[in-house]
Amino acid sequence: MADLLKAETVAEFRAKGATVLRGVFDDWMEVLRAGVDYNLEHPAPNARDYRTEEGGRFLSDYCNWDRIPQYRDFIENAPAAQIGSELMGSRTVRLFHEHVIVKTPKTGMPTPWHQDLPYYCLDATQTVSIWIPMDAVPRERTLEFVAGSHLWGKYFRPQRFDGTALNENDGLEALPDIDGNRDAYDIIGWALEPGDAVAFDYRTVHGAPRTIRPRRSGGRSHCGWWGMTPPLRGARGSPPRRLSKV
Repeated sequence: MADLLKAETVAEFRAKGATVLRGVFDDWMEVLRAGVDYNLEHPAPNARDYRTEEGGRFLSDYCNWDRIPQYRDFIENAPAAQIGSELMGSRTVRLFHEHVIVKTPKTGMPTPWHQDLPYYCLDATQTVSIWIPMDAVPRERTLEFVAGSHLWGKYFRPQRFDGTALNENDGLEALPDIDGNRDAYDIIGWALEPGDAVAFDYRTVHGAPRTIRPRRSGGRSHCGWWGMTPPLRGARGSPPRRLSKV
């Protein structure tokens, strides 16, 4: 099978921990939008569905591919698995989960800086999340990444959106004040159109500002074959599900 990605795209992902993928899912937008619309009307029991007094809504929902046909179709037939294989350099790709986030105007809720891996019930050196916006995202409102942070050799303490620790006394280091010292970091991000995507390593520090226009996005998380362990006893994280070979 011919490679889908250019060598420089793969090199940027491995060096910086994130890269942009232009137009790779153009043919899948209507399928994904239909799935997200259904998901909004029928969130899972463990979904996080926040409403604000101003009328904003923030929905975060996981692991619905086995009940929403459009998600299953995308997972089984879109080129995401091959993209993940090329970025990770892994001969095997396993689906960790799909994750849908919908932010409406007046949400007033930024996505704080964080790494994904400390939230997850695994440890791995070959990982990729593919963030797929359903709507256009300008540069000033896009997901941002601290380039190279996946190579720092650190796991930072996961926290809730209100800034409290997800797991007290977990022994992990608190994140540095990135927003207060932006000039000290190489912060990267891209304006995106529907059909574009951003791929990033689970260990890459990333975050997003408040939303002033509707934004629907989906993420698909993959891991390679290299090393997985169970979560710390009693620790909270993303909803665990079986890993699916793709």
